[in-house]
Amino acid sequence: MSKDLVEQAVRQSREMLDKGIAPHKILDCLVLAAQNFAGNKSVSSILVLDKDGLLRNGSSPGLPYDYLTAIDGLKPNSSVGTCAAAAATGDIVITPDFRADNKWAELRHLPLALGFVGAWSHPIKNHEGKVLGTFGTYFREQREPSHEEINSVRSLAIAAATVLSSAQ
Repeated sequence: MSKDLVEQAVRQSREMLDKGIAPHKILDCLVLAAQNFAGNKSVSSILVLDKDGLLRNGSSPGLPYDYLTAIDGLKPNSSVGTCAAAAATGDIVITPDFRADNKWAELRHLPLALGFVGAWSHPIKNHEGKVLGTFGTYFREQREPSHEEINSVRSLAIAAATVLSSAQ
């Protein structure tokens, strides 16, 4: 995804927020932008921390309901998956291959059943550095995100933080 397309998605999210569009619809726009540059072998997702500190679906238009139900309510944990680990540590977490990463020991069957091989997750933080959720991308091939993907999702995560902060 070019820098222009990222800037367009960020700008569109601000406009949608100013118009009072529902937060989940704005998050959908950001997720779809991330999916566009990651390619057709990937699916992006935003998980948000609820008032009890559990991860809930914020926007995952490319993931099936059964998968979302299975991961609903995960606690942030540096030893579990990519999104739970990113939420716990506040750092980017990359798993090129679920089968080779012990953080996925209890959950790897879920994405593998959907044809995903690996994933990465970027924390969504407010201006004070508090984690509000995660921006994850699943891959159907063994790989890591490119520098362009990381920088693009960083910009999209900042926009998502604005949306999530306004909804609180």
